[in-house]
Parts: sequence; structure tokens; C-alpha cells
Amino acid sequence: MKYYYGRILEDISFDEAVKKVIEKLSEEGFGVLTTIDVKEIFRKKLEVDFRNYKILGACNPAFAYKALQEEDKIGVMLPCNVVVQEKTPGVVEIAVVDPVVSMQGIENVSLSVIAGEVRSKLRKVVDKL
Repeated sequence: MKYYYGRILEDISFDEAVKKVIEKLSEEGFGVLTTIDVKEIFRKKLEVDFRNYKILGACNPAFAYKALQEEDKIGVMLPCNVVVQEKTPGVVEIAVVDPVVSMQGIENVSLSVIAGEVRSKLRKVVDKL
């Protein structure tokens, strides 16, 4: 089973793609809590050059609240990660976690329903890009 949804954007800069992803996440009620700049971390910590690659930690507070009401340790699975990576200049890939797949190991039917709702919203984000 595929653990993410993805899309390739063409004729767009990396920074424009990141901005567009954040905008579409916002339209579906998600905020970005964290931004991990993998390229910068690898440059500083490993002294290696890496492609533009950011991991956005997206959270929809209403769904996070519902999930925490059902499963108090679910925070270890939050937030929903979104990867934005530049494959080649002008070609950027977006990958969004499938929360239903990531929650399969947790035996809680109520949580599965919430994950399905979040999946639907994240799919909309990808489809709108």
C-alpha cells in the first residue's frame, strides 16, 4: 500500500512550490507548525550539498484535538508531514503522508474515521496543486 499521495509540478521554482503548498494547506484548515530545511541541515551538519528538500509539519487543530481525545499518545504520529523536493530545476515533487496508512498499527476505530477525514483533506490539497 502506498504511504503517500504525490504530484509533480513543472515550470515552477522551489520557493514558489513551497508557498503554493502552504497556501493550499491553509485552504483546507492546516497550518505549518514546523519547516525542516533538509538541504541546509545537511550543509551545516554534514558539509554536503543536497537538493532543495523541505519537510513541512502540517496540522489541522480541529482534527488533532479530535485525535487526542480518542488516543492520548497519538501525538507521536503528528503532525502530518508534507515533502517538497526539487527533482530538477523547475520540476518539484510534492508528497503528502496518507494518515490512514500511518495509523493502521493503532487499533482504534474512532481514530480510523478521523484519519479518513484528514486523508480526504490532504488529497484535496494535492489535487489543487
